[in-house]
Amino acid sequence: MNNHLLALKDLSRERLSSLIDRAIVLKAETARKIHHRQLAGRRVSLLFNKPSTRTRVSFEAAMYGLGGQVIFMSSKESQLSRGEPLKDTARVLARYVDAIVVRTYGQQIVEELARYSTVPVINALTDLYHPCQILSDIMTVIENKGAPEKLKIVWLGDGNNMANSWIEAASVLGFPLTLACPADYEPDPAILEASRRRGPAPITLLHDPEEAVADADVINVDVWTSMGQEEEQQKRLQAFQAFQLNRDLLARAKKDAAVLHCLPAHRGEEITEEVLEGPQCVAFDQAENKMHIHMAILESFIGGTNTP
Repeated sequence: MNNHLLALKDLSRERLSSLIDRAIVLKAETARKIHHRQLAGRRVSLLFNKPSTRTRVSFEAAMYGLGGQVIFMSSKESQLSRGEPLKDTARVLARYVDAIVVRTYGQQIVEELARYSTVPVINALTDLYHPCQILSDIMTVIENKGAPEKLKIVWLGDGNNMANSWIEAASVLGFPLTLACPADYEPDPAILEASRRRGPAPITLLHDPEEAVADADVINVDVWTSMGQEEEQQKRLQAFQAFQLNRDLLARAKKDAAVLHCLPAHRGEEITEEVLEGPQCVAFDQAENKMHIHMAILESFIGGTNTP
């Protein structure tokens, strides 16, 4: 069994499905005020190089909701800021905590931590992947639209870490996926090619947003300029203008299409205020589901439960 969650491609279809199924159960139990204590006496370290609202709070709430404890550190508060090798940090933290949740820049950072850690390392975001977020997104799709393999799911905008993880999710879980990105902002080509070979359903890359969203059941958008890309903002605003999810573009999808956004949203850029606040948008359900999927992940990777 893979003891780390670094990328969705590393886990089986059965395990990804079990995490989503378990999150749905935990959500229902939490709503009924059932108190969970599965991880009482266990500790998790949150090691974050990037600012966060939803990811940090949802992981903390998830661990506390399972009876465990959280130790949060930004990179500035650790010896990493003074040049301590990652392998030393991994080996030391693994003697203090039961899992390490990492939000950072390079994918190689979480991979090196995982190489030397004797406890699970969970990727809470890198520039290449955002696996936990996509699991909460798929959970939201299932709640609102049903089984993904029966839907037309569209990714609209930048071929970023979110897009890469959506592509891997589609290949592992076996559902079709359509992406629409500007020509110079496509997903990682190696990830796309490997996922197409692995998956049983088509993964389609287009450059025309109108063609992509036609008859869509789900449209997923994200910011056009991610953290660390601020110098590209004006160039990106021009390149992505046609990819804004507004009323006219949404009208090309099915009338009951669900709109997803992982937040924070830049209203008036990738999505209009009207669409974000409209009845088809489930972004805030999606944000809540981060906590529930994180509960399922922590329970599984730390507690060793629910892991086919």
